[in-house]
Amino acid sequence: MHHGAMGVSIESGPAAGPDTELVARLRARDGDAFRQVVVAWSPVMLHVARSFVGSHASAEEAVQETWLAVVRGLDRFEGRSSLRTWVFGVLSNVARRQGVRESRVMPSSRFHEEDAGPTVDPGRFRLAGEQWAGGWRAGCAPRTWGPEVAAVSAETDDVLVTALADLPARQRAVVELRDRDGLSADEVCDLLDLSPSNQRVLLHRARAKLRSRLEHYYSDDEVG
Repeated sequence: MHHGAMGVSIESGPAAGPDTELVARLRARDGDAFRQVVVAWSPVMLHVARSFVGSHASAEEAVQETWLAVVRGLDRFEGRSSLRTWVFGVLSNVARRQGVRESRVMPSSRFHEEDAGPTVDPGRFRLAGEQWAGGWRAGCAPRTWGPEVAAVSAETDDVLVTALADLPARQRAVVELRDRDGLSADEVCDLLDLSPSNQRVLLHRARAKLRSRLEHYYSDDEVG
């Protein structure tokens, strides 16, 4: 939770309780209040928008357009939901429209494409008929990393950033919202219009792919 200069609490998640004072400050065109909400919510908004459009630049455009729409429409906000819920609703509409214009929106019927296929290379497991069938082959079990990983955290961050960029849009959005932004599964389902089971599958597959990329990185590093 972040606290503004005048004591108004701004939570990073999309769900919130009554925020009458904050809305009043925004309607009064309080620049400090507006900067607070922009800083607090924009990173999460960017991850949500990125799941509907084709590039980071397009996601930034969607977030900017959303804030403009919020400023223009704030006087019509009736308070039947929290301000955050309303803002993220505006964002979803803006990002979806922009995605349609770019012909980059992924219809619900295509979600399963990101769910298809194994999360781990089947060649790493023992085959039926072998001793301990279904278990890891020698040298193929996921490695555990010790404190040495922290010593190269900057390099690891670069690897993860590249790996995130290579993920399918929905997998990337889910793992960023869950693991980077700290949102709950229910919040992610609401923001991305996902079922709980689909959210779990997307998160699992994204995490598996990121872990695989790290495994390859450290394996290559050790060989080199």
